[in-house]
Amino acid sequence: MAASDAPVASGAHARGSAGYRRLTLAMLFAGFSTFSLLYAVQPLLPLFAQDYRLSAEGASLAVSLATGPLAIGILFAGVLSDRIGRRPMMVGAMFAAGALTLAAALAPGWSALLVARLLTGVALAGVPAVAMAYVAEEVDAGSVGAAMGLYIAGSALGGMGGRLVASLVADAADWRWALGSVGISGLAMAEGFRRLAPPSRHFAAVAGRPGDLARSAARLFRDGALPWLYAEAFLLMGVFVTIYNYAGFRLLAPPYSLGQAAVGAVFLLYILGSISSAWFGALAGRVGRRRVFWVPVAVTIAGVALTTAAPLAWVVIGIAVVTVGFFGGHSIASAWVGRRATGARGQAAALYLFFYYAGSSVLGSLGGIAWSRAGWPGVAGFCGVLGLAALGIAIRLRSVPPVASAG
Repeated sequence: MAASDAPVASGAHARGSAGYRRLTLAMLFAGFSTFSLLYAVQPLLPLFAQDYRLSAEGASLAVSLATGPLAIGILFAGVLSDRIGRRPMMVGAMFAAGALTLAAALAPGWSALLVARLLTGVALAGVPAVAMAYVAEEVDAGSVGAAMGLYIAGSALGGMGGRLVASLVADAADWRWALGSVGISGLAMAEGFRRLAPPSRHFAAVAGRPGDLARSAARLFRDGALPWLYAEAFLLMGVFVTIYNYAGFRLLAPPYSLGQAAVGAVFLLYILGSISSAWFGALAGRVGRRRVFWVPVAVTIAGVALTTAAPLAWVVIGIAVVTVGFFGGHSIASAWVGRRATGARGQAAALYLFFYYAGSSVLGSLGGIAWSRAGWPGVAGFCGVLGLAALGIAIRLRSVPPVASAG
């Protein structure tokens, strides 16, 4: 049994206790810090391209070279945390990522900045990979859902807040001050987590054997639905990151010629994603994941189509619709993975996150080639093809039989 699947021992933190309040606030900090540090560079890509005379796909490496190593690191971070502990790993990861973001702000050249971003991705793998295991081990079973809900809420707020703060500071000063501000915020969050997160009471070091992990992964890939869900994570995240990566290039240029702060305000649309993830999750619970999964995927495709319109209002509406569809599809797919993988949920979740961030890294960069060669029609066409492939998989999943009552 994986550590994250084990029953919680007596003495765990229950809702309402002082320990529970400290732990949930610490997890809020962890989620906020991770996603603000990871994606704060996204609205700064046009500034990188201008300062370093880069193409759009070249500038996008500031995102891709963080999410790629993060994807790979997630596969190993959980195993390492089985040896050294959840809390120490998360504390070290958060401090390292904050410091590396400050280093990126001070980088003397583009290559040095990319090295700092790559190492930031490696460091950040230590948070999402073990967050669920830490909560599951230290929180009363009836309170785990609420505790993880605050971590997810912090992640959404961090993804939005990091981008927004970076845009506002860059508009008032420059991108170095923007990254420096986010890095300092990350270090403050790391210190808050260190002070608040209760010491582990129920962690027991485990030395996993590589052969066991390989056999477990092979069983997961033989499942009738899980490989398709991993592919959905790859494709849908590719659409989402591509739209947000290159929307700034489009909106800063004529005929819109928006300022950096105005472009950053677009990231407030993440609020709609938080709402849609809860709504689609509840809908899937009522009518079944197979029946409803195709709907948010189709919504995402419709949003991509709307962004091709010329009026600014329609472009923003299109990005909003993409956001609603993506978060709805992600909420259904990630929950579905947890339900299908009854015997290895931790590893199944790690593989889902691997493909999720790989889509951000690989497809996000390929979308830059589409922008450089064909402008926004090229980006929309690229995302449309990815969306149609995701829709085909969603329809294919309707015919996959359930595993017992797991779905």
